[in-house]
Amino acid sequence: MSTGLIILLIVIAAVVVLGAATLILRGRGRHGGPSLKRRFGPEYERTVALHDGDTQAAERELTERVERHGDLHERPLDGAERQRYADRWTAVQERFVDSPREAVAEADRLLGEVAATRGYPDGGRYDEQLAALSVHHADHVDGYRQLHRVARTGPDGGASGAGGGTEEMRSALLGARALFDDLTSADSGRHRAPGGTGRDTAHTGSHSHARSHAPWALHRSRPKES
Repeated sequence: MSTGLIILLIVIAAVVVLGAATLILRGRGRHGGPSLKRRFGPEYERTVALHDGDTQAAERELTERVERHGDLHERPLDGAERQRYADRWTAVQERFVDSPREAVAEADRLLGEVAATRGYPDGGRYDEQLAALSVHHADHVDGYRQLHRVARTGPDGGASGAGGGTEEMRSALLGARALFDDLTSADSGRHRAPGGTGRDTAHTGSHSHARSHAPWALHRSRPKES
């Protein structure tokens, strides 16, 4: 083999190695560190805490979520669907006054149904549905998490007194409302865009249907435990 050919092969090998290294670095830049923090916001900090401060483990988990669900495209709701869901949420809020536990359970089912209608994994796969929602609605997904916990176990795992338990259920329902508004918004681009490009803040008009059923029922009087 001639010297010139050997040199050519070495150059080609070096180019291949350099290209592979560049791709790896770009991949890390898309999915790791500041990009993940921007994309997931409070969900990033929560995941780090769940991993006892192990940032690398937390980022691996969040990166896996992006890889599984980052390409998900939400199916838009038509006007009739948005109004139907809005009416159901209003009914949940009104029911809370007399039957807070039943209202919280219904809100949990309703959120799971809306998410499935938008194209997320169905509510029967709650963990997978939550992971997918965290990729596209990271700012508000924890409200759904808290609602689901209270709906399944009761406030404080069923250990609270009547007053404290009611307040926790009220807080869970109010916290989940933000995700409900995101999912039923007429502006399908409100959620955090793939790639951590941020959130569209021009949405004041997109919530007109939601603002028409503000949670007055939750504050009208202290509800009794069901």
